[in-house]
Amino acid sequence: MSDLRSWTPGQRPASSPTDVSWRETIGSAVDRADTQRVLRNTYGLLGLTLAFSALTASLAVAFNVPPLGMIVTLVGYFGLLFLTMKLRNSVGGIFSVFALTGFMGLTLGPMLSAILTLPAGASIVAMALGTTAVSFIGLSAYALVSKRNFSFMGGMLMVGVLVAFVLGLAAFFFKMPALSLAVSAMFVLLMAGMILYETSNIVHGGETNYVMATVSLYVSIYNLFTSLLHLFTAFGGSDD
Repeated sequence: MSDLRSWTPGQRPASSPTDVSWRETIGSAVDRADTQRVLRNTYGLLGLTLAFSALTASLAVAFNVPPLGMIVTLVGYFGLLFLTMKLRNSVGGIFSVFALTGFMGLTLGPMLSAILTLPAGASIVAMALGTTAVSFIGLSAYALVSKRNFSFMGGMLMVGVLVAFVLGLAAFFFKMPALSLAVSAMFVLLMAGMILYETSNIVHGGETNYVMATVSLYVSIYNLFTSLLHLFTAFGGSDD
């Protein structure tokens, strides 16, 4: 207890070490509760958006939706991404997340349709899907259990994604299959790093908005899956 015998009116009693410890304990408990809430909401919303994206991709395959084209895909993706960022603190942010992930599922449909026409197409899709699931679960579990702080990777990952994106555009416009494969391999590594980084960011309180955390993890999973599809198709000897 504080020494009240020396206290005079207008003077605040000094805090004892016990008081400070108590406040730190309460603050730590509140931080842990906030982190658990963000994690719970993120994984719940992520599961729903992945299911919705799988539904729109399945519909695109069933109705043989043609490729939307690079320009439409990029405009749709970045437009919905910026909308989600703007609405991230409101209910509208949840609807925009579903619009974004549904659109990305729609763009995935034509790729799946093309791969499924190959002799080993179904096996390639299943292998890419299984590898993506195991990778995501393993990386997320490691970040959660180890509680290591991977924030130091942020700058490197951003630069890496930017470089890979530019190289991917070059491979697309200049028709360079070897470079395209190299970019896919880069994205596999970068997205693995992004999953570690984002999960760690939530655990350590760097990301407190579950809408944006969901978008980051979803994009990482999507890019990991599509990159693996490209690599497995190419090395399966069935790439056209």
